[in-house]
Amino acid sequence: MQKQLLLDLGTSQPPSLHDFVTGRNAEVLQQLNAMAERRSPDRFAYLWGEPGTGKTHLLQSLVQTAPSRYITPASPLDDFSYSPEVFLYLLDDCEGLPPQKQIAAFNLFNQIRDSRTAYLVTAGTCAPMALPLRDDLRSRLCWGLVYQLHGLSDEEKLQVLAVQAQKKGLNLSPGVLPWLLSHYHRDLHSLTHILDELDHYSLQMKRMVTLPLLHDLLQKRLELKDD
Repeated sequence: MQKQLLLDLGTSQPPSLHDFVTGRNAEVLQQLNAMAERRSPDRFAYLWGEPGTGKTHLLQSLVQTAPSRYITPASPLDDFSYSPEVFLYLLDDCEGLPPQKQIAAFNLFNQIRDSRTAYLVTAGTCAPMALPLRDDLRSRLCWGLVYQLHGLSDEEKLQVLAVQAQKKGLNLSPGVLPWLLSHYHRDLHSLTHILDELDHYSLQMKRMVTLPLLHDLLQKRLELKDD
């Protein structure tokens, strides 16, 4: 029972553009807002950056703002088809597209261009011409604006985690977040996940979130992994 409680993280809130800590990515956020509101003359944008820089957060946030379709390499082939009722297409993890879906993505680019009204935001781990894709698809990814997403500084990560803790009603002792940043995985996804676990574990144990509670949780995670 205890193991089940530790792994029961509940339902997280969908990502939002308002929750995205801008850092050095202000121009990217401004452009995505313009596309979501149909104000942008540019109808294609490609975002790239290392894991944890917020690509997926941004694309999934756009799903909340407009008639849109979020697509990944695991999506059904039909999702790559153009539909007049969708005006914002969001293609994530481009580097993982298998051959057949690369062809479908290439065709989707052309259909969106011909529509003159729809937008397409794509994302990948590296600059478009360095992606392991067909030459014609790489060239399509360069059609519009290309932005490199920059990671957050340590201070900005602490800001994100503090805001998330406040939303959860978590009363953290002062050393918890700095310790996590110094001793745990440094990417924001992992840090956010462990904060969710801390929230549930503190409720389960009926204890405040302190460094000893955090150490206790991490030890139990190790024990679960070894079982």
